[in-house]
This record gives sequence, structure tokens and C-alpha cells, in this order.
Amino acid sequence: MAIYAFWNNKGGVGKSYLTFQIASEYARIHPDRKVLIVDLCPQANASGMLLGGMSTGEAALDSLSSRTPRQTISGYIEDRITSPYVNPYTGANFVINVSEYNSYSPENLSLVCGDEQLEVQASRVRGATVPGRTDAWRIVHTWITDLIEDVQNSWDQENTTVFIDCNPSFSIYTELAMSASDRLIIPFSADGSSKRAVRAVLALLYGITRVPGSLQSEFYTNSLQFRLPIPKIYCYIGNRLTQYIKSAKAFRSVVNEIGNEIWAVWKTNPNVFHIHPAGAASPVGRSAFIDMFQFEIVDANTASVVSSSLGIPINRLQAGLYPVVGRSVMVNQSQLDNQQPNIKELVAAIE
Repeated sequence: MAIYAFWNNKGGVGKSYLTFQIASEYARIHPDRKVLIVDLCPQANASGMLLGGMSTGEAALDSLSSRTPRQTISGYIEDRITSPYVNPYTGANFVINVSEYNSYSPENLSLVCGDEQLEVQASRVRGATVPGRTDAWRIVHTWITDLIEDVQNSWDQENTTVFIDCNPSFSIYTELAMSASDRLIIPFSADGSSKRAVRAVLALLYGITRVPGSLQSEFYTNSLQFRLPIPKIYCYIGNRLTQYIKSAKAFRSVVNEIGNEIWAVWKTNPNVFHIHPAGAASPVGRSAFIDMFQFEIVDANTASVVSSSLGIPINRLQAGLYPVVGRSVMVNQSQLDNQQPNIKELVAAIE
């Protein structure tokens, strides 16, 4: 079983959009596998797209969160808060099959929905990590691992792939996602703040700081102390990159700078990367490193908006007119030709 987390310490880089696109396409081309998405972002954007988009998906989220207990990640978290150090084995109760809500979704794709209630619960979850018992931090940081294992056991199928959409900030839920994952996908946009955010990822998760002797994150030090896994970098993805010539040069410069940051980490800490595909040799040289770890997704403009607004995965979207918020919106084939091959290439590289 492989567990992928989508995270960057910055909002607006397309984590939820990529979670939606990659998980949907992965499930489509692997119909023999169970695919699970865990939405650990309070904004629940990935859940909304998966469940049908802006209108239909939001209505589904409202319905699921109004149940007792809430059939969302918050329902599961409430179970854990009630009994923080004993696994209730209730994770499977909060899973839904996406195709029951969205006919464009593969039948083998399941979801634990995000929920804005996570923000309200956050302080209680954090509080559970610091009572008298010495291993409280470790136990709380295995809650999402327990959830995934409970779902997998209910399916009675080992051939499972999991994708986790994370909160941009390094919140307690991001920490739980990192402890549950074994592979990290880092989306970024081509701007200076993305470069700083990637540096934050490297410091918060792996203790790689630019200034020797800098304070380390509690997550990093506690993960080492309690021997909890930290996901290894699977790839970093430049998302929504422009093809316009005037902008492309500036974007390319930033992409190269971010690539330089991660390449420098490879040269000194190759152990924090996940070599793939299985059996592949470690890359030798910058070019081979880029081939293995760097991907780029071109902006599909209106097609991206229609895809996310209507919950239609980009690789199932066709050229034509679509109703979006009371307007007819045209998707051109050229827009699809920009992004569809990128998504297919990226998903083909995910094991």
C-alpha cells in the first residue's frame, strides 16, 4: 500500500485540484485497485470537486456534515477525541463511494470528506498530545494511520492506494497526515513565495535548515524520538505554469530556483527522497534527477475551471459548452491538449 500526501507550506498552489485530478485518473487506469482519498483540509475543496463541483459537491458536503455523527473526517476525529489513546476502529464508518455522488468518478474511488469543523476541533486534538502519559504525542499522531488501516481491513484488500489532501499551514492535521504518509508530493507555483514555502517544507519535515544550529520543529524532533515515519519526497510539481512566452521566461527562472533548492537537498540528504519506479537506480546528475522527481502541469485555463466547478476530471472533459454558475462556458480542445497529457504522464509515474 502506498500513501501519498499533497502538501506545501503555502496556499493557492493547487493541492486540492491536483488531488482531485491525480486520484481520479489513478483510479481510472487502475480499476483493480481500491483508491482512497482522505481530505484533511478544513476548506474541503478536494471533496467538493470529487462530489460534483461547486454546486452539487457543496450540497453533498452539507448533507454529509449534517448527519449524526458527521460522515466526514470530523466525525472520525470526534471519535478519537472522545477516546484519544484507544483505537475505536470506526474509520470505515466515515468512507463514502464517490461514484454514488458523481457519475464521472471511477467506481473504485472512495473518500473521507473534509470538513470545516476541523478548525474548531484543532485545539482539542493538539491538547490530546500533551497530557501526563509520555507517549500521548505518538498515539495522537497515529490517528490517521489507524483510520486508513481500518478502511483497508474493511475492504479486505491489500492492493490499496491512498491520497491525502493537506491543510497549507503546518497545523496538527498536517502533522497527522505526514505521520500517516510514506510519500510526499510537493505542488508549487512559479513565484517567490513558493520558493520560501518549499524551504519551510524541508525544514519542518526533515530538519534541513539554511542556517546551521537553527531550532528544529517539534514534529521533526518528536518523530525521531518516537520513531514515527516521515514521508519521503516522491516528486515536486510546478502547477498551472503559463505557456505565454513573455511570462514563461520569468516562471522558468523561479521553477529553476525551486529546483535548485531541492537538488541541493538531494546532494546532501538523498535519504529523504523516494526512488521510483521500484527497482530504479538512484539518479546520477541533475538531468536524471529532474526526470525522476520534477513534473510540470501547464495551465488549462477555462478547462481547469470547468473541470473543478463541475467535478469532471480533466481527462474525461471534452471540448464544448458547459453550464457554470448560470453561464455557458466554452472549453476548447487546445486547452485540453495543454493539460491532459501532463496529468497522464504524471499519474503514469505514480506507483
